[in-house]
Amino acid sequence: MSKQRAIRRAEREAEAARARAARERAAARKAKRRQMLRRVTPRRPDRRVGKLYPRRSYGERVLIVLAAAVAIWLIWSYVASFATRIALTATLAVVAPAVIVIAFGRRSH
Repeated sequence: MSKQRAIRRAEREAEAARARAARERAAARKAKRRQMLRRVTPRRPDRRVGKLYPRRSYGERVLIVLAAAVAIWLIWSYVASFATRIALTATLAVVAPAVIVIAFGRRSH
């Protein structure tokens, strides 16, 4: 009786070892496939500006650039004098940082 139990236990253990080996091979194949896919698929560029938590969000930076571009376009399309255009563009470049800090001041999170 004891020998039969030992034989059955050995068979169960052998079957469990085969199943475990099959699971490990499948997991290794899956990991290799995932690694290959990660290597092949292109990643989106990182939009951070060098800080973990940038001072301005991506949307705010887009808004600032668009507002500056529109302001410069308005200055250069509606002001006739070249000297005035240069003066207004320079004024915009000097005043814009202060306006941005006031408009998008540090928020408490």
